[in-house]
Amino acid sequence: MTSTPPSVNVPGGDSKRSYVRDMFAAIAPRYDLLNHVLSLNIDRRWRRAAVRRVGWQAIPEGTYLDVCAGTLDLAAELARQPTFRGRVVGADFVVPMLRLGVGKATRVCPVAADTLTLPFADETFHGCMVAFGVRNLIDAGAGLAEMARVVKSGCRVVVLEFSLPTAWPIRPLYLSYFRHVLPRIGRLVSKHTSAYDYLPDSVQGFPHPDEVQDQFREARLTDVGHRSLTFGVASLYWGSRA
Repeated sequence: MTSTPPSVNVPGGDSKRSYVRDMFAAIAPRYDLLNHVLSLNIDRRWRRAAVRRVGWQAIPEGTYLDVCAGTLDLAAELARQPTFRGRVVGADFVVPMLRLGVGKATRVCPVAADTLTLPFADETFHGCMVAFGVRNLIDAGAGLAEMARVVKSGCRVVVLEFSLPTAWPIRPLYLSYFRHVLPRIGRLVSKHTSAYDYLPDSVQGFPHPDEVQDQFREARLTDVGHRSLTFGVASLYWGSRA
């Protein structure tokens, strides 16, 4: 995996884990607002795409897992589907984020848990998904392996993550916004000095889609696929447990 660029001076290993936990705990009260504002509300559409891709329609009464669940927006998107009759477990190690998500939807059960050491037995869930969380893990490959471990045979792991556009003129326009405008708005609204500098740095340090798909295969997932969203601003990845 490509490491996070050093402009925010993010430590590695367990120190990065502590940095990420403290940062998200600090910005939790403004997190949802900033997600919608900074993405021009397109993040809602991306989450809907991730929920469709997890394949819940085949088993609407199943149990699904949302890791790095934050304020439970992705879990709630699945739980609110009209014909969904199952349960969604939302796992995150930043408890203040989970608390803010409580009540967004019925059928959602928040659990304080680290994605790298999920407290669930093998083949527990009918699908697993994550939105904008993989790049924050200290070991993304290990996180994908844990997600693959806890899903049943034939069920999917779906990752929604930010990416960088490649087409001109979208790329230079987006990079200008991402590097200059987004951090200023983020600092102004969240009152956190570095969280919204960490965001563009962590995205720019995230691997190319081909590398991410290789990580899926290394986690023993099959039928691996990738789809770019909104000119490449976000990417959707998926794979199934054999």
